[in-house]
Amino acid sequence: MEHETPVYLHQLPVPGEDRYASLALVNTRFTVSHGRVDLLDGAEAAHLWLVRHALLPDPVELNGRQSGRLRALREALRALFTARAAGTRPPGDALDTLNAALAAAPATPRLAWGADGPRRADLPDTGNPAAAALSLLAEDATDLLTGADAAQLTECAAQGCARWFLRSHGARRWCTTKCGNRVRAARAYAARKAGSP
Repeated sequence: MEHETPVYLHQLPVPGEDRYASLALVNTRFTVSHGRVDLLDGAEAAHLWLVRHALLPDPVELNGRQSGRLRALREALRALFTARAAGTRPPGDALDTLNAALAAAPATPRLAWGADGPRRADLPDTGNPAAAALSLLAEDATDLLTGADAAQLTECAAQGCARWFLRSHGARRWCTTKCGNRVRAARAYAARKAGSP
C-alpha cells in the first residue's frame, strides 16, 4: 500500500530554525494551499516532532496533557515573538506559560572535564522527559528573545503564512522563496486583471 507523503516533509525550513528549536516549534502551525496545518495535532504528532528535534527519547510516551502543554507553549511563544517584533508588552499569560516551562525541569549546573579541560555543563532534569523538553524549548526561546538574534526575528509577510524566521538582511520579508514567489505571482495577476478591460 502506498502512503501519502506527510505534509511536514513539504514544509521548507526557514532561516533560523536550524539554530533555534523554539522557532521551529512556533512554525509547527502554518497554512498551505489546501488549508491550515498543525504538526502538533495530537499526542502522537507532538511526540514525533519532539523526537525529530532530539528533545525527547523515542521510547518515552507523550500523553494528551503533555502534548497540550507543548501546544500552549507554542502559542505563548507566538505571542512573545509578536510582542518582541512590535516592541510592545506581551500578554501576561504568555509570560506565565514560558516561565512555568522554564521552572518545570530546570537544568543543574555541573563541571565537566574533557580533553580540553574544565567547562560548565548544564544537565537537564531527566526525571520527567516531557517537562525537560518543554524547559529546553523555553530556554531556547529565552535565548532567542534576549540575544543578538532578537532584532532579526520577523513574521513572514506573505498573506496567510504566519511562520517566523530570522531575517538575514533588512529587505527580506518572506520566510522562504516559495512565499516570496507566491506574493509576486499574486501581484502580477492583480496587475494584469486591473489592466484588462
